[in-house]
Amino acid sequence: MAARPTLFTRGLSSLSQTTDPNSPNVSSPAEQRDDAKRNLFKTMRPLPTQHYWNVYFDRQAKEPKKEDDDSYQVSLEQLGTQIESVQDFWRYNNNTPVDQIKMRESIYLFKSGFKPIWEDRRNVLGGSWTFRVPKSAGPDFWTRVQLMAIGEKLQDVLEEGDTICGVGLSVRFNSHLISVWHRDASKSKSIDAILEAVLEDLPAELRPKPDNYFYKKHSDHPGFNPPPELKAVIDSRKRAEEAIAAANKQNENAKPAPAE
Repeated sequence: MAARPTLFTRGLSSLSQTTDPNSPNVSSPAEQRDDAKRNLFKTMRPLPTQHYWNVYFDRQAKEPKKEDDDSYQVSLEQLGTQIESVQDFWRYNNNTPVDQIKMRESIYLFKSGFKPIWEDRRNVLGGSWTFRVPKSAGPDFWTRVQLMAIGEKLQDVLEEGDTICGVGLSVRFNSHLISVWHRDASKSKSIDAILEAVLEDLPAELRPKPDNYFYKKHSDHPGFNPPPELKAVIDSRKRAEEAIAAANKQNENAKPAPAE
């Protein structure tokens, strides 16, 4: 006959330490249950995120950036330790007062290996959706977008071969600019799916109007300045996209006119 398994009780409160009802150490059943829950939670391992994430803070440069200057990267500072669990995320998020971030400053939550820089080797062919949100709604919107990122909800909607890089929040005069970055701006289905996923996740009171969000390739920004070795990659991609567009236009023109 198999031996009866031993009941695992380590870390739980000793509910039967005494049977004397007059003992001052006896807790009520409700208190005993609360103690048991607290001790159980202490023994539970943190819920890990699928990827590691880093938090970056971007301070406004005091002087305009020169073409041969690397000051942008210098102003980008990684905050705290790597986020590896849901508990790590809430610890960071609950202790980061978004309403105290100054004008023209930004905060980013990015996957380990990616930096919130357009010209970064792993971002250079990508783009981002940007949502202009009133400052009153910014913190709530920001938390929801971050949760969509670390919970892989944004990654799950992308085309094969595409990757979510991270999300960011930038402070402007009367609004927050909240962005979602992905790696491959040639994936049109990814672009549409990111927007749809964000809008579907938001409650009606937070959902921005169509004129308050836009998509842009990193290479289309006026300040985009990749190193020479990456510029060749971008030019090659651009030529390929132009060739595809020209072929599609030619096919459209070759279609017979509909019969009357």
